Amino acid sequence: MSTQRPPTIDPVAATRWAQRRPVPGETSPWLHEEVARRMEDRLQWIVQKPKQWVHWGPLQGGVQAQALLSQRYPDSECFVLEAPVERARAAHDLIAKPWWQPARWRGPKLHFAAPAQPVQMLWANMALHTAADPEALIGEWHRLLSVEGFAMFSCLGPDTLRELHAVYARMGWPVPGHEFTDMHDWGDMLVHAGFAEPVMDMERITLTYSTPQSLLAELRGLGRNLHPQRFAGLRSRAWLARLHAALSQGLATPAGDGRLQVTFEIVYGHAFKPRPRLKVQPETTVSLEQMRSVLKHGPTGAKTGA
Repeated sequence: MSTQRPPTIDPVAATRWAQRRPVPGETSPWLHEEVARRMEDRLQWIVQKPKQWVHWGPLQGGVQAQALLSQRYPDSECFVLEAPVERARAAHDLIAKPWWQPARWRGPKLHFAAPAQPVQMLWANMALHTAADPEALIGEWHRLLSVEGFAMFSCLGPDTLRELHAVYARMGWPVPGHEFTDMHDWGDMLVHAGFAEPVMDMERITLTYSTPQSLLAELRGLGRNLHPQRFAGLRSRAWLARLHAALSQGLATPAGDGRLQVTFEIVYGHAFKPRPRLKVQPETTVSLEQMRSVLKHGPTGAKTGA
């Protein structure tokens, strides 16, 4: 399987975006918080209650989701993962409660470091579509999970901002963003990384804005244009005025109320880490960890018991 998905992402720009310094007072994007709320609601259908779980990249994914997850799993341990150090400190300041607040003693035990042992759930909201090497990221999630643990994630799908892409195409400009991966390809990558039973679904969220300026401000919070053939260098004020005019004309709502309309395709997914299977060959090498798991759970991965 190709490791170049998505093929139109600049790895240097993606790394720069992922490791940017947090701005004092910066909050998670509204859209990401809304997607996190909808994804958290899906946890009601998963019977397993994790005792230890990882919150992957909450600053961009949605800090408010921490409270929702803490209410759902109050007796758990949570490992909040952010990098580099500046982002980890910002996550601590936003999530950790002072010792004198009663809420500190009612929720999960918090750690702002990687877990020493595998966890039962990994929560990653709106992170996958900006990864320069998404298969490597999915592989890292797989390593963090224990057997029968599960990953819960969301990301943007290929229909996102289709209206904006149409405007740029009409103006003859380079594309406004890199391509987003289809949910079926995400499912294939999950299986390739060792996950089982991936469940993928999607929905479209339509948002409207009163002005081009408010739309662009929102998009700057959601991410950056990571396409290798994006505009090089800075644009002029004259070009910005042309952009505002093109957006006003090209994104006008069908109702004709003067508002600008764009679509976001949201992909949701979850998958479990299965028990290992031993391949029978004339000569088979088995790691000690695999042997322990097989002796404990059985070789087939099928659940036992009544």
